[in-house]
Amino acid sequence: MYPIDFFFRAAEQYPDHVALDGPEGQVTYAQLASSTRALAAALQDLDPAPQTRVAVCAGNTARHILALLAVLASGKIWVPLNYRSTEREIGRILDATEPSIVIIDGVGAPLVRAAQDHRIHLDASDKTLTLDGLLARYAGREPVRHALSRDATQAIKFTGGTTGLPKGVMQPYRAWNAGIINQIASWSLTYEDRYVVSAPITHGTGTYLLPVLAQGGAHVLLDAVTPATITAAFRERGGTLSFMPPTLIYMIMAQDGVSRADFPKLRNLIYGGAPMPPEKIERARAFFGPVLGTTYGQTEAPQIVTVLRPADLEAPDNRASVGRVTWLSDVAIMSPDGALLPRGEIGEVVVQGDLTMTGYWRLPEKTAETLIDGWLHTGDTGLIDARGYLFLKDRLRDVIITGGFNVYPVDVENALSAHPAVYECSVFGLPDDKWGEAVHAAVQFHPGAHADADVLRAHVRALLGPVATPKQIHIHDSLPRSSVGKVLKNAVRDAAQKETS
Repeated sequence: MYPIDFFFRAAEQYPDHVALDGPEGQVTYAQLASSTRALAAALQDLDPAPQTRVAVCAGNTARHILALLAVLASGKIWVPLNYRSTEREIGRILDATEPSIVIIDGVGAPLVRAAQDHRIHLDASDKTLTLDGLLARYAGREPVRHALSRDATQAIKFTGGTTGLPKGVMQPYRAWNAGIINQIASWSLTYEDRYVVSAPITHGTGTYLLPVLAQGGAHVLLDAVTPATITAAFRERGGTLSFMPPTLIYMIMAQDGVSRADFPKLRNLIYGGAPMPPEKIERARAFFGPVLGTTYGQTEAPQIVTVLRPADLEAPDNRASVGRVTWLSDVAIMSPDGALLPRGEIGEVVVQGDLTMTGYWRLPEKTAETLIDGWLHTGDTGLIDARGYLFLKDRLRDVIITGGFNVYPVDVENALSAHPAVYECSVFGLPDDKWGEAVHAAVQFHPGAHADADVLRAHVRALLGPVATPKQIHIHDSLPRSSVGKVLKNAVRDAAQKETS
């Protein structure tokens, strides 16, 4: 069974149910299934080979969802392109994956400059290849069903670069199937569920798309994602669940005049992408009711390695946890020498089973560093208590999670170092009430050189986009160093913490 089959089977069972409810109107399961098959057949005509890449760069729209489903139905590999990124970063992904087809809309088109074999426009009428034209031409057509193994790649998602090269995580069919099954089971999804799309389809929402559709539920799309529009979707359009970063939850709670009464059908409010401190969990539960939950995962083991359901959060002792392991995977704690540790001991979190990636796209050395003897090394440290609850303690990798997005310090350091005034720099995260963590940078200039902090921030923003841009830049005459001349990141971070406290 392929991931797309969850949707097609639901379309047979619930043909008249609303699958997509957005600003342009409602789309039933029968309509969406017909369009998905037609567009998948078109993709196969443009490039008949299975397992070739199709990149999609578009906003959160019904047409974007249709394009994604068609890629899955065609037997090809989905390469999501974040429309909030930069042309440079998207170019790196396109260069790495070499897609034969790129699908864009008005939001994504300016970011995808490079020429591909075929460019399909979702919302244009004056181009050679348009969605409407392809749907009309291929109406009633069925895509060819290719015989692909459970380890065949369904998506290549990028985690960020550490050496100038982006790392593309190859997510196999088995990982998507495991994720779908566990989302359905964990949140008790039914045909009455209406998922409010508040996170990008390229990120968190992508892992909820098929589970909701598999059960005959609907996705509620918004004109714009703001606390007000999200609240209105729950209040007026029957929203029952959503996934969002903690920062967005805090912003919703901070609105004047908004209360629990504005969320009459809310059953599951799932936070992720960043931790939520226990005291804020308490506040969110008091505001929304007993509906809060979370999951733990990463691109290499997407979304739902463990789950902490609303019922689990009734116990205060669980509120610093990320829950217990889901089906079809195993989680363990490993020592630096590779030994599995007993319950209660701290070590690296490792995962094995259906949910794990098959490797990094065209980076066998990186794959070998991460997948060892069947275990995926997450780079996170933690412990599993006697009841099986996983508690994360710290991250081995220096990733900064800000507003639900991963920022890799070395990427920002490389961007800052490209400025002619910067001699050396160190990038790190500091706790932030709004973003969970905020990106900070400490900079030492070349002798006789100088640049304003705003100039440096604009420089980074142009290269990496707003998410990776430091919120604050700390200027040092000389960065603290070890006896061998290495910058002491902990000392730099501590100094910045004192400066901002």
